[in-house]
Amino acid sequence: MNIAERFIRYTTYDTQSDETAVMTPSSVGQRAFGLTLCHELESIGLEEVQQDKNGYVTATLLPNGEGKEELPTIGFIAHMDTSPDLSGKSVNAHIVHYLGGEIPLSGQGGIRLSPDMFPELDNYRGQDIIVTDGTTLLGADDKAGIAAIVSAMEYLVQHPDSKHGRVRVAFTPDEEIGRGADHFDVPGFGCDWAYTVDGGALGELEYENFNAASAQVRFKGRNVHPGTAKDVMVNASLLAMEYVSWLPPTMRPETTEGYEGFYHLTAMGGSVEEAWLSYLLRDHDRIMFNQKKDVIRMLAERMNRKYPGSTSTTIEDQYYNMREVVEPQKHIIRLASEAMRAAGIEPQIKPIRGGTDGARLSYMGLPCPNLFTGGHNFHGRYEYLPIPSLEKSMLTIIKIIESL
Repeated sequence: MNIAERFIRYTTYDTQSDETAVMTPSSVGQRAFGLTLCHELESIGLEEVQQDKNGYVTATLLPNGEGKEELPTIGFIAHMDTSPDLSGKSVNAHIVHYLGGEIPLSGQGGIRLSPDMFPELDNYRGQDIIVTDGTTLLGADDKAGIAAIVSAMEYLVQHPDSKHGRVRVAFTPDEEIGRGADHFDVPGFGCDWAYTVDGGALGELEYENFNAASAQVRFKGRNVHPGTAKDVMVNASLLAMEYVSWLPPTMRPETTEGYEGFYHLTAMGGSVEEAWLSYLLRDHDRIMFNQKKDVIRMLAERMNRKYPGSTSTTIEDQYYNMREVVEPQKHIIRLASEAMRAAGIEPQIKPIRGGTDGARLSYMGLPCPNLFTGGHNFHGRYEYLPIPSLEKSMLTIIKIIESL
């Protein structure tokens, strides 16, 4: 089976994670997909294949050459779930040969993938691209990573002349809802280091990510009949609006790029009596990250001085910048960069404006940079995957393993 066929088959599994669920995996589709992957890994010749009680799938490619068992054990990790942002059910993934211009996705809805909206699409003229029908996401995040890893393992099993050390693979649940590393058995995985295969465009190599926290800001109002409200009513929803106005508009996701951090208002609600705001706080720099948390608290104190007893905050750290762990072991990045060049790719080293399982795993003792899959426009109906980029992702994995 070629890698594109493998990926398209993977997209038929509905594996959306569910942040409201308390079980692991958070959706039954992930466990079913994991069992399918176990059967596939066994069929291509991997050993020690298992799915644990939390749905994590692991397997081993055994060393195959004299002295190769003495090499470091490295791992490759991808996640099985797709984003809750858009349906992943009944995905109609298909291949188009792109010659330029717009790609019609949905005739009825008039949904089109256009270089006017996504200029990078022009980079793939003359290539085969996998798209959806515009009613669902594609799921390249991260089924493309799984397809690249499985295809690389299959190649190495089928080419015993390619000598290598011990390699471990893992497929995790619930990465999209921030739980992908919750039950990851780092000692049991037994790797010196690993790579998540969860990046975007061709050549991306990432070992810096945001420091991340969530913040909840709650407001308590005082509701009375509006006819007698003068100097008595305190409208909690208006307090929330006032609080939002105090945060700088230049520090939102839609106004930042590169290393710039942000305050991201993800949800809000309320009434006169009570209101709430949910924020994501992000920054690559640890000092500026902590300053953002301080600002959330400081503005609550300011609100309480103006409206006594009205405002409270809860802030929880989510993950930290893996650079602090990976940079002291820069040979991991050099190895991946050299492997990309051997595959005919110029590495594009850039910070992740987000996070991966690798960020948390790095702080759990498993240094874990991130490799590209080739996909674009993750989490939405305009997601697409150039097949040559996916093939290069697979080749990069093979070259890393062969380079040790």
